[in-house]
Amino acid sequence: MRSKKAEKRVAPLDPVYGSRLISRFINKVMKDGKRSIAEKLVYQALEEIKEKSKQEPLSVFEKALNNVAPKMEVRPRRVGGASYQVPVEVRGDRKEALAIRWILAGARSRSNKEYHSFDKKLAAELLDASNNTGLAIKKKDDTQKAANANRAFSHFRW
Repeated sequence: MRSKKAEKRVAPLDPVYGSRLISRFINKVMKDGKRSIAEKLVYQALEEIKEKSKQEPLSVFEKALNNVAPKMEVRPRRVGGASYQVPVEVRGDRKEALAIRWILAGARSRSNKEYHSFDKKLAAELLDASNNTGLAIKKKDDTQKAANANRAFSHFRW
């Protein structure tokens, strides 16, 4: 058993927008420690949003994350040899993490025919998420439906 609770490390602010959320997002985009490439992709995607929507890219980004963040999810819980999917509320940090993960998964799974580079895919997914459409929103809705379908087991919450 752990003697002390692990301390949460706080991500530094990103240099362009001064946002902790964008910094966390860049960390998730990054592969093999290539931070400069990840930063370039995210900032190009935000520029693309600025050109397409004529809105502030940071507000579009935050709106997209808020729209994708789930309120409820199901967690497995073993009771008397049977495993139940118990709906639980999602806490703040995990909400952000899931939203970021789902947006990136949606952007990565977009076809290469429409969008030729990842920054264009990411911009399109963020715009869709801010308008309550897209793959990330579909994933959120599926999670919410699973939680609603298993409401009968909510008394097993721990």
